Amino acid sequence: MRKKMVIVLLVALCLALAACSGGEEVPETIKVGAVVPLTGAFAGGGAQVERGYKMAVEDINAAGGIYVEEYDQQIPVELVLLDDESDPNSTVAHLESLNSDEQVVAYLGGFGSGLHAAAAAIAEKNKIPYLGVAFALEAPHNQGFQYLFSPFPKSSDLSDAMFEMVNAYTDESNRPTQVAIFQEQTDWGVEMATLWRESAAKYGYDIVVDEVYTPGTTDYTDLILKAQDAGANMVLALPTPPDGFALYKQMGELGYAPDFAFMVRAADVPTWLDLGSVGDYVVLAPGWHNTMLYPGVEELNAAHVELMDRPADPMVGPAYSAIQILAHAIEEAGSLDREAVRNAIAATDMETMIGPVTFRDNGTGVVTAPFLQYQGGKIELVWPQEFATADLVVPAPPFDER
Repeated sequence: MRKKMVIVLLVALCLALAACSGGEEVPETIKVGAVVPLTGAFAGGGAQVERGYKMAVEDINAAGGIYVEEYDQQIPVELVLLDDESDPNSTVAHLESLNSDEQVVAYLGGFGSGLHAAAAAIAEKNKIPYLGVAFALEAPHNQGFQYLFSPFPKSSDLSDAMFEMVNAYTDESNRPTQVAIFQEQTDWGVEMATLWRESAAKYGYDIVVDEVYTPGTTDYTDLILKAQDAGANMVLALPTPPDGFALYKQMGELGYAPDFAFMVRAADVPTWLDLGSVGDYVVLAPGWHNTMLYPGVEELNAAHVELMDRPADPMVGPAYSAIQILAHAIEEAGSLDREAVRNAIAATDMETMIGPVTFRDNGTGVVTAPFLQYQGGKIELVWPQEFATADLVVPAPPFDER
């Protein structure tokens, strides 16, 4: 009789434990998959994104992990990060393997709109929530994707805001209104150039040069000479870092220093400083700056100084915020179910490293769109003016006066 009672009690205990755990074994980690360009054309930006992800995961795990109600305990995050070598075909292949081999809860993207565009369709096919920063291209968000989210300024956020900024800092006596557009022949290049044309007309600017080039071009002499001959005192472009370096080096050799230059993407990487004074006074829009002291930024800067001997690079903050958003969503979902996590991301309304974040129905983020400028070899925040660490320098001085 006693033996039977012991068996009954053991069975009851096992049933109770199974009920408490939902009948499922608690996973050792929460697997999150990231595909980031650590080599190739986008490696400079990808390194910043990787750093932001890793720093955020380290902070979360140091605090015990993410609380998941389904298991009633905190679970550490495991970041499975793969290098796509700046190749969208590799991006796709890696995302598929993260689904089939790792069964990740969510995807994190890399650096560069073309890579994100390739990833968006895979996330949709696999029904895995995807968070992408360093991703201004809007077109994928207009395709009805339900699993694509981007807490990052988009092309339309950047176009009007740029002209508003220049108008705010200038008047008719010093405003650079003769515009040269150097359009990269890519989806994002076409999207951004189209918006620049529309915004230029709206804000009273004249486009005097509108030229197209192929990614990987090494000789930009023809474009530069056309802009010089047309008297273009504003240059708008979104080259990859290698293309941007080549373009600006040749601008320096030809003595072409526009009053205002906006180099989307190319100037985001720390190696832009290698151009010296030639690369000075260029404006960039990487989505964040380390002087925007939202909660946690001071601590992030201190950790980044210890790691890299400088405050956090521009892409580190947005990447860190993507992990914050995902962690918050998992806690809100109370589950590692991908659909539940996706719905929680869509409902995001929180303060992050980059400030307040919510999402529109198409997955685009409602976020601040800051503009920075290289000034004397240092990056200054020039817009919005409420956060500015320095005024926008416009017109930029000629190369021989820097």
